[in-house]
Amino acid sequence: MVALAAVGIAPAATAATVSADPWSAPGPFAVTVEALDGTHTVYRPSRLEKHPVILWGNGTGANPKIYDGLLRHLASHGFVVAAADTPNAGSGAEMLAGATTLIAENSRPGSPYQGKIDTAHIGATGHSQGGGGAIAAGADPRVTTTIPIEPGPQGSAAALKGPAFFLGGQFDTIVVPALLVIPRYRLASQVPAIYGELAGATHFTPVGDGGGFRGAITAWFRFWLSGDERARAEFFGPSCGLCRDGAWSDVRRNAKASAIPGA
Repeated sequence: MVALAAVGIAPAATAATVSADPWSAPGPFAVTVEALDGTHTVYRPSRLEKHPVILWGNGTGANPKIYDGLLRHLASHGFVVAAADTPNAGSGAEMLAGATTLIAENSRPGSPYQGKIDTAHIGATGHSQGGGGAIAAGADPRVTTTIPIEPGPQGSAAALKGPAFFLGGQFDTIVVPALLVIPRYRLASQVPAIYGELAGATHFTPVGDGGGFRGAITAWFRFWLSGDERARAEFFGPSCGLCRDGAWSDVRRNAKASAIPGA
Protein backbone atom coordinates (compact mmCIF):
# COMPACT_ATOMS: atom_id res chain seq x y z
CA MET A 1 0.00 0.00 0.00
CA VAL A 2 1.12 3.59 -0.59
CA ALA A 3 2.45 5.33 2.52
CA LEU A 4 -0.08 8.11 3.00
CA ALA A 5 2.24 10.27 5.10
CA ALA A 6 4.62 10.41 2.17
CA VAL A 7 2.17 12.17 -0.12
CA GLY A 8 2.10 15.29 2.04
CA ILE A 9 -1.64 15.43 2.59
CA ALA A 10 -2.62 17.36 5.70
CA PRO A 11 -5.96 17.55 7.53
CA ALA A 12 -8.43 19.80 5.75
CA ALA A 13 -11.43 20.32 7.99
CA THR A 14 -12.69 23.78 7.13
CA ALA A 15 -16.08 25.44 7.01
CA ALA A 16 -15.88 25.40 3.23
CA THR A 17 -15.83 21.58 3.19
CA VAL A 18 -18.90 21.06 5.39
CA SER A 19 -22.03 19.86 3.63
CA ALA A 20 -25.50 21.09 4.49
CA ASP A 21 -26.74 17.58 5.37
CA PRO A 22 -26.90 16.80 9.10
CA TRP A 23 -24.40 13.93 8.93
CA SER A 24 -21.67 15.89 7.15
CA ALA A 25 -22.18 18.96 9.33
CA PRO A 26 -20.52 19.07 12.77
CA GLY A 27 -22.42 17.42 15.59
CA PRO A 28 -23.57 19.04 18.86
CA PHE A 29 -20.65 17.94 21.07
CA ALA A 30 -17.54 19.99 21.78
CA VAL A 31 -14.48 17.78 21.22
CA THR A 32 -11.45 16.94 23.34
CA VAL A 33 -8.37 15.15 21.98
CA GLU A 34 -6.12 13.34 24.44
CA ALA A 35 -3.83 10.37 24.90
CA LEU A 36 -5.65 7.25 26.08
CA ASP A 37 -2.52 5.24 26.79
CA GLY A 38 0.86 4.98 25.15
CA THR A 39 -0.55 3.64 21.90
CA HIS A 40 -3.88 5.41 21.27
CA THR A 41 -5.19 8.91 20.79
CA VAL A 42 -8.79 9.52 21.81
CA TYR A 43 -11.16 11.97 20.15
CA ARG A 44 -14.20 12.32 22.40
CA PRO A 45 -17.02 14.59 23.52
CA SER A 46 -15.57 17.05 26.03
CA ARG A 47 -18.46 16.46 28.41
CA LEU A 48 -18.76 12.72 28.75
CA GLU A 49 -22.20 11.17 29.13
CA LYS A 50 -22.37 7.56 27.91
CA HIS A 51 -21.03 7.03 24.42
CA PRO A 52 -20.48 4.27 21.86
CA VAL A 53 -16.92 3.59 20.72
CA ILE A 54 -15.32 3.77 17.28
CA LEU A 55 -11.96 2.07 16.75
CA TRP A 56 -9.83 3.76 14.07
CA GLY A 57 -6.98 2.38 11.94
CA ASN A 58 -4.68 4.60 9.84
CA GLY A 59 -3.47 3.98 6.34
CA THR A 60 0.08 2.74 5.77
CA GLY A 61 2.64 5.22 7.08
CA ALA A 62 -0.06 7.54 8.44
CA ASN A 63 -1.13 8.65 11.91
CA PRO A 64 -4.36 10.02 13.42
CA LYS A 65 -3.39 13.63 12.64
CA ILE A 66 -3.70 12.83 8.93
CA TYR A 67 -7.40 12.15 9.56
CA ASP A 68 -7.89 14.76 12.29
CA GLY A 69 -10.91 16.44 10.73
CA LEU A 70 -12.81 13.18 10.29
CA LEU A 71 -12.02 11.91 13.79
CA ARG A 72 -13.04 15.22 15.37
CA HIS A 73 -16.23 15.11 13.33
CA LEU A 74 -17.15 11.64 14.61
CA ALA A 75 -16.48 12.72 18.20
CA SER A 76 -18.73 15.76 17.68
CA HIS A 77 -21.57 13.33 16.88
CA GLY A 78 -21.23 11.59 20.24
CA PHE A 79 -18.62 8.88 19.76
CA VAL A 80 -15.48 8.09 21.71
CA VAL A 81 -12.97 7.42 18.95
CA ALA A 82 -9.90 5.38 19.90
CA ALA A 83 -7.34 5.94 17.13
CA ALA A 84 -4.40 3.55 17.09
CA ASP A 85 -1.12 5.47 17.01
CA THR A 86 0.45 3.19 14.44
CA PRO A 87 1.17 3.31 10.70
CA ASN A 88 0.54 -0.44 10.50
CA ALA A 89 -2.93 -1.26 11.79
CA GLY A 90 -3.68 -4.07 9.35
CA SER A 91 -3.73 -6.88 11.90
CA GLY A 92 -6.64 -5.27 13.73
CA ALA A 93 -4.89 -6.05 17.02
CA GLU A 94 -3.77 -2.45 17.56
CA MET A 95 -7.33 -1.24 17.03
CA LEU A 96 -8.83 -3.87 19.36
CA ALA A 97 -6.35 -2.86 22.06
CA GLY A 98 -8.17 0.49 22.17
CA ALA A 99 -11.41 -1.33 22.93
CA THR A 100 -9.72 -3.34 25.67
CA THR A 101 -8.39 -0.19 27.32
CA LEU A 102 -11.70 1.70 27.14
CA ILE A 103 -13.66 -1.25 28.51
CA ALA A 104 -11.23 -1.45 31.43
CA GLU A 105 -11.41 2.32 32.00
CA ASN A 106 -15.20 2.12 32.02
CA SER A 107 -15.07 0.07 35.21
CA ARG A 108 -11.98 1.60 36.84
CA PRO A 109 -12.81 3.76 39.86
CA GLY A 110 -11.61 7.32 39.38
CA SER A 111 -11.25 7.05 35.62
CA PRO A 112 -12.78 9.92 33.62
CA TYR A 113 -14.33 7.16 31.48
CA GLN A 114 -15.90 5.29 34.40
CA GLY A 115 -19.50 4.51 33.44
CA LYS A 116 -19.18 6.63 30.29
CA ILE A 117 -18.49 3.92 27.71
CA ASP A 118 -21.27 1.99 25.97
CA THR A 119 -19.36 -1.28 25.83
CA ALA A 120 -22.18 -3.03 23.94
CA HIS A 121 -21.78 -0.75 20.92
CA ILE A 122 -18.30 -0.70 19.41
CA GLY A 123 -17.60 -0.02 15.74
CA ALA A 124 -14.41 -0.34 13.73
CA THR A 125 -13.33 1.71 10.75
CA GLY A 126 -10.16 2.78 9.04
CA HIS A 127 -8.64 3.74 5.72
CA SER A 128 -6.52 1.66 3.34
CA GLN A 129 -4.42 -0.69 5.51
CA GLY A 130 -6.54 0.52 8.42
CA GLY A 131 -9.64 -0.48 6.46
CA GLY A 132 -8.21 -3.98 6.26
CA GLY A 133 -7.53 -3.73 9.96
CA ALA A 134 -11.19 -2.83 10.53
CA ILE A 135 -12.22 -6.02 8.75
CA ALA A 136 -9.79 -8.01 10.90
CA ALA A 137 -11.09 -6.31 14.05
CA GLY A 138 -14.67 -6.99 12.96
CA ALA A 139 -14.15 -10.70 13.58
CA ASP A 140 -13.99 -9.91 17.31
CA PRO A 141 -17.41 -10.32 18.96
CA ARG A 142 -16.97 -7.01 20.79
CA VAL A 143 -17.13 -5.17 17.45
CA THR A 144 -20.76 -4.78 16.42
CA THR A 145 -20.33 -3.03 13.05
CA THR A 146 -17.54 -2.10 10.63
CA ILE A 147 -16.82 0.42 7.89
CA PRO A 148 -13.80 -0.56 5.79
CA ILE A 149 -12.79 2.55 3.79
CA GLU A 150 -10.94 1.65 0.58
CA PRO A 151 -9.61 -1.35 2.53
CA GLY A 152 -6.36 -3.22 2.20
CA PRO A 153 -6.34 -7.02 1.88
CA GLN A 154 -6.15 -7.76 5.59
CA GLY A 155 -8.84 -9.64 7.48
CA SER A 156 -11.63 -11.93 6.31
CA ALA A 157 -14.95 -10.39 5.30
CA ALA A 158 -16.56 -13.80 5.83
CA ALA A 159 -15.58 -13.60 9.52
CA LEU A 160 -17.34 -10.29 10.25
CA LYS A 161 -19.74 -10.52 13.19
CA GLY A 162 -21.91 -7.48 12.50
CA PRO A 163 -23.26 -5.23 9.71
CA ALA A 164 -20.66 -3.82 7.34
CA PHE A 165 -20.50 -0.79 5.06
CA PHE A 166 -17.75 -1.18 2.45
CA LEU A 167 -16.57 2.08 0.88
CA GLY A 168 -14.76 2.48 -2.42
CA GLY A 169 -13.60 5.40 -4.52
CA GLN A 170 -14.62 5.56 -8.17
CA PHE A 171 -11.15 6.70 -9.26
CA ASP A 172 -9.10 4.83 -6.66
CA THR A 173 -6.21 3.29 -8.60
CA ILE A 174 -4.54 1.86 -5.48
CA VAL A 175 -7.47 -0.09 -4.01
CA VAL A 176 -9.42 -0.61 -7.21
CA PRO A 177 -13.09 -1.14 -6.25
CA ALA A 178 -13.91 -3.85 -8.81
CA LEU A 179 -10.85 -5.87 -7.88
CA LEU A 180 -10.38 -5.25 -4.16
CA VAL A 181 -13.53 -3.89 -2.51
CA ILE A 182 -16.61 -5.29 -4.25
CA PRO A 183 -15.37 -8.91 -3.97
CA ARG A 184 -14.93 -8.44 -0.21
CA TYR A 185 -18.41 -6.94 0.09
CA ARG A 186 -19.77 -10.03 -1.66
CA LEU A 187 -17.99 -12.32 0.78
CA ALA A 188 -19.80 -10.71 3.72
CA SER A 189 -23.07 -12.49 2.96
CA GLN A 190 -23.47 -13.65 6.58
CA VAL A 191 -24.21 -10.07 7.75
CA PRO A 192 -26.15 -7.10 6.37
CA ALA A 193 -23.65 -5.46 4.02
CA ILE A 194 -23.72 -2.42 1.75
CA TYR A 195 -21.19 -1.28 -0.82
CA GLY A 196 -20.95 2.44 -1.54
CA GLU A 197 -18.69 3.89 -4.22
CA LEU A 198 -18.15 7.64 -4.02
CA ALA A 199 -18.21 9.34 -7.42
CA GLY A 200 -14.94 11.04 -8.31
CA ALA A 201 -13.15 9.81 -5.18
CA THR A 202 -9.49 8.83 -5.26
CA HIS A 203 -7.53 6.85 -2.69
CA PHE A 204 -6.73 10.06 -0.82
CA THR A 205 -10.25 11.49 -0.59
CA PRO A 206 -10.80 10.14 2.97
CA VAL A 207 -7.82 11.94 4.51
CA GLY A 208 -8.34 15.19 6.37
CA ASP A 209 -12.06 15.54 7.09
CA GLY A 210 -13.21 12.44 5.20
CA GLY A 211 -14.41 14.36 2.15
CA GLY A 212 -17.61 13.01 0.61
CA PHE A 213 -17.37 9.85 2.71
CA ARG A 214 -17.83 11.75 5.98
CA GLY A 215 -21.62 12.02 6.08
CA ALA A 216 -22.32 8.40 5.16
CA ILE A 217 -19.80 7.12 7.72
CA THR A 218 -21.42 9.24 10.42
CA ALA A 219 -24.96 8.18 9.51
CA TRP A 220 -24.05 4.48 9.52
CA PHE A 221 -22.51 4.68 12.97
CA ARG A 222 -25.32 6.85 14.30
CA PHE A 223 -27.80 4.17 13.26
CA TRP A 224 -25.94 1.03 14.32
CA LEU A 225 -24.11 2.35 17.40
CA SER A 226 -26.39 5.12 18.68
CA GLY A 227 -29.81 3.81 17.57
CA ASP A 228 -30.50 7.07 15.74
CA GLU A 229 -33.61 6.33 13.67
CA ARG A 230 -33.08 9.47 11.58
CA ALA A 231 -30.25 7.63 9.81
CA ARG A 232 -32.27 4.52 8.89
CA ALA A 233 -33.62 5.99 5.65
CA GLU A 234 -30.11 6.70 4.39
CA PHE A 235 -29.49 2.97 3.90
CA PHE A 236 -32.63 0.88 4.19
CA GLY A 237 -36.03 0.46 2.59
CA PRO A 238 -37.15 1.23 -0.97
CA SER A 239 -36.42 4.94 -0.54
CA CYS A 240 -32.78 4.39 0.51
CA GLY A 241 -31.21 7.84 0.39
CA LEU A 242 -27.73 6.61 -0.49
CA CYS A 243 -29.15 4.60 -3.39
CA ARG A 244 -30.75 7.71 -4.91
CA ASP A 245 -27.90 10.14 -4.22
CA GLY A 246 -26.01 11.10 -7.38
CA ALA A 247 -22.85 11.63 -5.31
CA TRP A 248 -22.49 7.84 -5.26
CA SER A 249 -21.52 6.11 -8.50
CA ASP A 250 -22.44 2.62 -7.29
CA VAL A 251 -24.49 1.40 -4.33
CA ARG A 252 -25.21 -2.27 -3.66
CA ARG A 253 -27.07 -3.97 -0.81
CA ASN A 254 -26.91 -7.67 -0.09
CA ALA A 255 -30.00 -9.73 0.74
CA LYS A 256 -29.70 -9.21 4.50
CA ALA A 257 -29.34 -5.43 4.12
CA SER A 258 -32.21 -5.26 1.64
CA ALA A 259 -34.46 -7.03 4.14
CA ILE A 260 -34.00 -4.37 6.83
CA PRO A 261 -37.11 -2.14 6.93
CA GLY A 262 -36.90 1.49 5.93
CA ALA A 263 -38.13 4.46 7.89
